[in-house]
Amino acid sequence: MLKCQEFNKKTKIIFIGTAEFAAVILKALIKDDWPIELVITQPDKPVGRQQILTPPPVKEEALKYNLTISQPLKISESFSEIKKIAPDLIIETSYGQIIPKKILDLAKFGSLNLHPSLLPKYRGPSPIQATILAGDKIIGVTIILMDEKVDHGPILAKRELKNDELRIMNYGELNRKLAELGANLLIEMLPKFIKGEIEPQPQNEIKATYTKILTRADGKIDWQKSAEMIERQILAYNPWPGSWTEINLKGKIKKLKIIEVKILETEKSNSEIGKLFLSKNKKMAVCCSQGSLVLEKVQPEGKKEMSGIDFYHGYNYLKQLN
Repeated sequence: MLKCQEFNKKTKIIFIGTAEFAAVILKALIKDDWPIELVITQPDKPVGRQQILTPPPVKEEALKYNLTISQPLKISESFSEIKKIAPDLIIETSYGQIIPKKILDLAKFGSLNLHPSLLPKYRGPSPIQATILAGDKIIGVTIILMDEKVDHGPILAKRELKNDELRIMNYGELNRKLAELGANLLIEMLPKFIKGEIEPQPQNEIKATYTKILTRADGKIDWQKSAEMIERQILAYNPWPGSWTEINLKGKIKKLKIIEVKILETEKSNSEIGKLFLSKNKKMAVCCSQGSLVLEKVQPEGKKEMSGIDFYHGYNYLKQLN
Protein backbone atom coordinates (compact mmCIF):
# COMPACT_ATOMS: atom_id res chain seq x y z
CA MET A 1 0.00 0.00 0.00
CA LEU A 2 1.36 3.43 -0.95
CA LYS A 3 2.13 5.86 1.82
CA CYS A 4 0.41 9.27 1.97
CA GLN A 5 3.61 11.07 0.95
CA GLU A 6 3.90 8.91 -2.18
CA PHE A 7 0.31 9.77 -3.05
CA ASN A 8 1.11 13.45 -2.70
CA LYS A 9 3.92 13.29 -5.22
CA LYS A 10 1.77 11.53 -7.82
CA THR A 11 -1.51 13.41 -7.41
CA LYS A 12 -1.97 16.48 -9.60
CA ILE A 13 -4.38 18.92 -7.98
CA ILE A 14 -6.12 22.01 -9.31
CA PHE A 15 -7.36 24.23 -6.50
CA ILE A 16 -10.31 26.56 -7.08
CA GLY A 17 -11.20 29.17 -4.45
CA THR A 18 -11.32 32.86 -3.64
CA ALA A 19 -12.14 33.94 -0.09
CA GLU A 20 -10.23 33.73 3.21
CA PHE A 21 -11.89 30.38 3.98
CA ALA A 22 -10.38 28.93 0.81
CA ALA A 23 -6.96 30.45 1.54
CA VAL A 24 -6.78 28.49 4.80
CA ILE A 25 -7.56 25.26 2.93
CA LEU A 26 -4.97 25.99 0.23
CA LYS A 27 -2.28 26.65 2.83
CA ALA A 28 -3.04 23.35 4.58
CA LEU A 29 -2.68 21.40 1.31
CA ILE A 30 0.64 23.09 0.56
CA LYS A 31 1.96 22.46 4.07
CA ASP A 32 1.04 18.78 3.72
CA ASP A 33 3.00 18.56 0.45
CA TRP A 34 0.11 18.05 -1.94
CA PRO A 35 1.24 19.27 -5.39
CA ILE A 36 -0.92 22.16 -6.62
CA GLU A 37 -0.55 22.37 -10.39
CA LEU A 38 -2.82 25.40 -10.78
CA VAL A 39 -4.77 27.81 -8.58
CA ILE A 40 -7.92 29.33 -10.09
CA THR A 41 -9.40 32.32 -8.31
CA GLN A 42 -11.54 35.38 -9.01
CA PRO A 43 -10.04 38.50 -10.63
CA ASP A 44 -8.62 41.29 -8.47
CA LYS A 45 -11.32 43.76 -7.42
CA PRO A 46 -11.41 47.41 -6.30
CA VAL A 47 -11.82 47.67 -2.52
CA GLY A 48 -12.62 50.53 -0.13
CA ARG A 49 -13.42 54.18 -0.68
CA GLN A 50 -10.33 54.67 -2.82
CA GLN A 51 -11.22 51.58 -4.90
CA ILE A 52 -7.74 50.10 -4.67
CA LEU A 53 -7.36 47.03 -6.89
CA THR A 54 -6.90 44.16 -4.42
CA PRO A 55 -6.13 40.46 -5.00
CA PRO A 56 -8.38 37.86 -3.36
CA PRO A 57 -6.99 36.02 -0.29
CA VAL A 58 -6.37 32.82 -2.27
CA LYS A 59 -4.17 34.66 -4.77
CA GLU A 60 -2.19 36.24 -1.94
CA GLU A 61 -1.61 32.80 -0.42
CA ALA A 62 -0.66 31.24 -3.76
CA LEU A 63 1.87 34.00 -4.47
CA LYS A 64 3.74 33.13 -1.25
CA TYR A 65 4.53 29.70 -2.72
CA ASN A 66 5.08 30.77 -6.35
CA LEU A 67 2.12 28.73 -7.58
CA THR A 68 0.68 29.13 -11.07
CA ILE A 69 -2.42 31.34 -10.85
CA SER A 70 -5.32 31.86 -13.25
CA GLN A 71 -8.03 34.52 -12.77
CA PRO A 72 -10.69 34.09 -15.46
CA LEU A 73 -13.82 36.21 -15.44
CA LYS A 74 -15.76 32.98 -15.92
CA ILE A 75 -14.52 29.55 -14.87
CA SER A 76 -15.60 28.12 -18.24
CA GLU A 77 -12.72 30.08 -19.83
CA SER A 78 -10.29 27.75 -18.01
CA PHE A 79 -11.54 24.53 -19.62
CA SER A 80 -8.66 24.14 -22.09
CA GLU A 81 -6.05 25.01 -19.47
CA ILE A 82 -7.47 22.46 -17.02
CA LYS A 83 -7.79 19.78 -19.70
CA LYS A 84 -4.14 20.24 -20.66
CA ILE A 85 -3.05 19.63 -17.06
CA ALA A 86 -5.21 16.47 -16.85
CA PRO A 87 -5.66 16.77 -13.06
CA ASP A 88 -6.18 13.82 -10.75
CA LEU A 89 -8.22 16.00 -8.40
CA ILE A 90 -10.05 19.30 -8.47
CA ILE A 91 -10.64 20.80 -5.03
CA GLU A 92 -13.04 23.75 -4.78
CA THR A 93 -14.19 25.83 -1.85
CA SER A 94 -15.51 29.36 -1.42
CA TYR A 95 -14.98 30.28 -5.08
CA GLY A 96 -18.10 32.24 -6.02
CA GLN A 97 -19.09 30.63 -9.32
CA ILE A 98 -20.86 27.43 -10.35
CA ILE A 99 -18.40 25.06 -12.02
CA PRO A 100 -19.69 23.41 -15.21
CA LYS A 101 -19.93 19.62 -15.34
CA LYS A 102 -17.52 19.45 -18.28
CA ILE A 103 -14.79 20.88 -16.01
CA LEU A 104 -15.70 18.70 -13.03
CA ASP A 105 -15.41 15.62 -15.23
CA LEU A 106 -11.80 16.42 -16.17
CA ALA A 107 -10.50 15.22 -12.79
CA LYS A 108 -9.42 11.56 -12.74
CA PHE A 109 -10.53 10.86 -9.16
CA GLY A 110 -13.29 13.46 -9.15
CA SER A 111 -13.92 17.03 -8.06
CA LEU A 112 -14.33 17.77 -4.36
CA ASN A 113 -16.04 20.64 -2.59
CA LEU A 114 -15.46 21.61 1.04
CA HIS A 115 -18.56 23.36 2.37
CA PRO A 116 -18.84 25.17 5.75
CA SER A 117 -22.06 23.54 6.98
CA LEU A 118 -23.41 20.11 7.79
CA LEU A 119 -25.00 19.38 4.43
CA PRO A 120 -27.72 19.16 3.29
CA LYS A 121 -28.40 21.99 5.77
CA TYR A 122 -27.46 25.48 4.56
CA ARG A 123 -26.59 24.95 0.92
CA GLY A 124 -25.69 28.06 -1.03
CA PRO A 125 -23.55 31.17 -0.59
CA SER A 126 -24.01 32.21 3.07
CA PRO A 127 -24.01 29.09 5.29
CA ILE A 128 -21.89 30.53 8.11
CA GLN A 129 -24.09 33.59 8.44
CA ALA A 130 -27.16 31.32 8.45
CA THR A 131 -25.60 29.20 11.19
CA ILE A 132 -25.10 32.23 13.45
CA LEU A 133 -28.54 33.66 12.71
CA ALA A 134 -30.17 30.35 13.68
CA GLY A 135 -28.20 30.12 16.92
CA ASP A 136 -27.07 26.57 16.10
CA LYS A 137 -25.02 24.85 18.79
CA ILE A 138 -23.77 22.01 16.59
CA ILE A 139 -21.96 23.22 13.49
CA GLY A 140 -19.47 21.70 11.09
CA VAL A 141 -18.09 21.15 7.60
CA THR A 142 -18.81 18.70 4.79
CA ILE A 143 -16.75 17.39 1.88
CA ILE A 144 -18.77 16.27 -1.14
CA LEU A 145 -18.12 14.81 -4.56
CA MET A 146 -19.30 17.63 -6.79
CA ASP A 147 -21.96 17.43 -9.46
CA GLU A 148 -23.53 20.15 -11.61
CA LYS A 149 -25.96 21.24 -8.86
CA VAL A 150 -25.03 23.62 -6.05
CA ASP A 151 -23.83 21.76 -2.92
CA HIS A 152 -25.80 18.72 -4.04
CA GLY A 153 -23.29 15.91 -4.61
CA PRO A 154 -22.81 12.81 -2.42
CA ILE A 155 -21.10 13.22 0.95
CA LEU A 156 -17.56 11.92 1.45
CA ALA A 157 -16.85 13.21 4.95
CA LYS A 158 -18.30 15.38 7.71
CA ARG A 159 -16.95 16.78 10.94
CA GLU A 160 -19.01 18.37 13.69
CA LEU A 161 -18.02 21.03 16.14
CA LYS A 162 -20.10 21.48 19.27
CA ASN A 163 -19.67 25.14 19.91
CA ASP A 164 -20.90 26.48 23.24
CA GLU A 165 -19.31 29.84 22.46
CA LEU A 166 -21.13 30.35 19.15
CA ARG A 167 -23.37 33.06 20.65
CA ILE A 168 -20.41 35.40 21.04
CA MET A 169 -18.57 34.58 17.80
CA ASN A 170 -18.94 36.81 14.76
CA TYR A 171 -18.74 35.69 11.13
CA GLY A 172 -15.00 36.34 10.82
CA GLU A 173 -14.18 34.28 13.91
CA LEU A 174 -16.43 31.35 13.00
CA ASN A 175 -15.23 31.44 9.37
CA ARG A 176 -11.66 30.89 10.56
CA LYS A 177 -12.64 28.17 13.01
CA LEU A 178 -14.57 26.22 10.37
CA ALA A 179 -11.80 26.69 7.79
CA GLU A 180 -9.28 25.11 10.16
CA LEU A 181 -11.71 22.29 10.93
CA GLY A 182 -12.27 21.69 7.22
CA ALA A 183 -8.57 21.79 6.40
CA ASN A 184 -7.80 19.10 8.96
CA LEU A 185 -10.65 16.93 7.69
CA LEU A 186 -9.54 17.28 4.07
CA ILE A 187 -5.93 16.34 4.83
CA GLU A 188 -7.12 13.25 6.73
CA MET A 189 -9.60 12.00 4.12
CA LEU A 190 -7.71 12.62 0.86
CA PRO A 191 -5.47 9.50 0.98
CA LYS A 192 -8.50 7.32 1.85
CA PHE A 193 -10.50 8.84 -0.99
CA ILE A 194 -7.76 8.29 -3.56
CA LYS A 195 -7.36 4.68 -2.43
CA GLY A 196 -11.09 4.13 -2.91
CA GLU A 197 -11.77 3.55 0.77
CA ILE A 198 -14.63 6.06 1.03
CA GLU A 199 -18.13 5.23 -0.17
CA PRO A 200 -20.01 8.41 -1.21
CA GLN A 201 -23.34 8.80 0.58
CA PRO A 202 -26.24 10.63 -1.11
CA GLN A 203 -27.63 13.69 0.63
CA ASN A 204 -31.14 13.61 2.09
CA GLU A 205 -33.00 16.02 -0.17
CA ILE A 206 -35.92 16.25 2.25
CA LYS A 207 -33.65 17.93 4.80
CA ALA A 208 -32.03 20.36 2.35
CA THR A 209 -32.17 24.08 3.20
CA TYR A 210 -30.81 26.99 1.18
CA THR A 211 -29.09 30.28 1.93
CA LYS A 212 -29.05 33.43 -0.18
CA ILE A 213 -26.61 35.98 -1.52
CA LEU A 214 -26.43 38.79 1.03
CA THR A 215 -26.77 42.47 0.16
CA ARG A 216 -26.25 45.66 2.16
CA ALA A 217 -30.02 45.91 2.62
CA ASP A 218 -29.95 42.69 4.67
CA GLY A 219 -27.95 44.52 7.32
CA LYS A 220 -30.76 46.92 8.31
CA ILE A 221 -31.74 46.27 11.92
CA ASP A 222 -35.38 45.78 12.84
CA TRP A 223 -35.71 46.86 16.48
CA GLN A 224 -39.06 45.05 16.59
CA LYS A 225 -37.05 41.84 16.91
CA SER A 226 -35.74 40.51 20.21
CA ALA A 227 -32.38 41.58 21.62
CA GLU A 228 -31.09 38.03 21.10
CA MET A 229 -32.07 37.94 17.42
CA ILE A 230 -30.53 41.36 16.75
CA GLU A 231 -27.32 40.32 18.51
CA ARG A 232 -27.13 37.26 16.25
CA GLN A 233 -27.59 39.45 13.17
CA ILE A 234 -24.78 41.78 14.21
CA LEU A 235 -22.47 38.81 14.78
CA ALA A 236 -23.49 37.10 11.52
CA TYR A 237 -23.06 40.18 9.35
CA ASN A 238 -19.70 41.33 10.74
CA PRO A 239 -17.84 42.36 8.60
CA TRP A 240 -20.15 41.93 5.58
CA PRO A 241 -22.72 43.34 4.92
CA GLY A 242 -22.56 44.97 8.35
CA SER A 243 -25.55 45.85 10.55
CA TRP A 244 -26.98 49.35 10.56
CA THR A 245 -29.88 51.51 11.61
CA GLU A 246 -31.10 54.94 10.58
CA ILE A 247 -30.82 58.07 12.72
CA ASN A 248 -32.30 61.53 12.31
CA LEU A 249 -29.52 64.08 12.71
CA LYS A 250 -31.27 67.45 12.80
CA GLY A 251 -33.52 66.61 9.88
CA LYS A 252 -31.02 64.54 7.89
CA ILE A 253 -31.41 60.75 7.77
CA LYS A 254 -28.04 59.06 8.24
CA LYS A 255 -26.87 55.50 8.80
CA LEU A 256 -25.40 54.34 12.08
CA LYS A 257 -23.39 51.13 11.80
CA ILE A 258 -23.73 48.88 14.85
CA ILE A 259 -20.49 46.96 15.25
CA GLU A 260 -20.57 45.36 18.69
CA VAL A 261 -23.39 44.82 21.19
CA LYS A 262 -24.09 43.04 24.45
CA ILE A 263 -27.45 41.85 25.74
CA LEU A 264 -28.69 43.83 28.74
CA GLU A 265 -30.82 41.80 31.09
CA THR A 266 -33.52 44.45 31.30
CA GLU A 267 -37.00 44.16 29.86
CA LYS A 268 -38.55 47.23 28.26
CA SER A 269 -42.11 47.74 27.08
CA ASN A 270 -43.06 47.61 23.40
CA SER A 271 -43.90 51.32 23.45
CA GLU A 272 -40.19 52.11 23.92
CA ILE A 273 -38.85 50.07 21.01
CA GLY A 274 -35.85 51.84 19.45
CA LYS A 275 -35.47 54.23 22.39
CA LEU A 276 -31.95 55.07 23.55
CA PHE A 277 -31.15 55.18 27.26
CA LEU A 278 -28.24 54.96 29.69
CA SER A 279 -27.86 51.63 31.47
CA LYS A 280 -27.13 51.39 35.19
CA ASN A 281 -23.41 51.09 34.43
CA LYS A 282 -23.56 54.22 32.25
CA LYS A 283 -23.48 52.66 28.80
CA MET A 284 -25.65 53.48 25.79
CA ALA A 285 -28.45 50.96 25.30
CA VAL A 286 -31.46 50.57 23.05
CA CYS A 287 -34.83 48.93 23.67
CA CYS A 288 -35.88 45.94 21.53
CA SER A 289 -39.21 44.12 21.44
CA GLN A 290 -37.82 41.72 24.04
CA GLY A 291 -34.90 42.88 26.15
CA SER A 292 -32.35 45.57 25.41
CA LEU A 293 -28.90 45.84 23.89
CA VAL A 294 -25.87 47.78 25.05
CA LEU A 295 -24.26 49.38 21.99
CA GLU A 296 -20.56 48.85 22.68
CA LYS A 297 -19.15 50.03 19.32
CA VAL A 298 -20.82 52.09 16.60
CA GLN A 299 -19.84 54.09 13.52
CA PRO A 300 -21.88 57.07 12.33
CA GLU A 301 -22.04 57.59 8.57
CA GLY A 302 -18.94 59.46 7.42
CA LYS A 303 -17.24 59.16 10.84
CA LYS A 304 -14.76 56.86 12.53
CA GLU A 305 -15.69 53.93 14.76
CA MET A 306 -16.37 54.99 18.36
CA SER A 307 -17.70 53.62 21.64
CA GLY A 308 -21.42 53.72 22.19
CA ILE A 309 -21.12 56.06 25.17
CA ASP A 310 -19.00 58.53 23.18
CA PHE A 311 -21.68 58.54 20.52
CA TYR A 312 -24.38 59.04 23.15
CA HIS A 313 -22.63 62.09 24.59
CA GLY A 314 -21.74 63.50 21.18
CA TYR A 315 -25.30 63.20 19.91
CA ASN A 316 -27.19 63.73 23.17
CA TYR A 317 -30.18 65.21 21.36
CA LEU A 318 -30.80 61.86 19.66
CA LYS A 319 -33.39 59.80 21.52
CA GLN A 320 -34.55 57.19 18.98
CA LEU A 321 -33.18 54.68 16.46
CA ASN A 322 -35.26 53.89 13.38
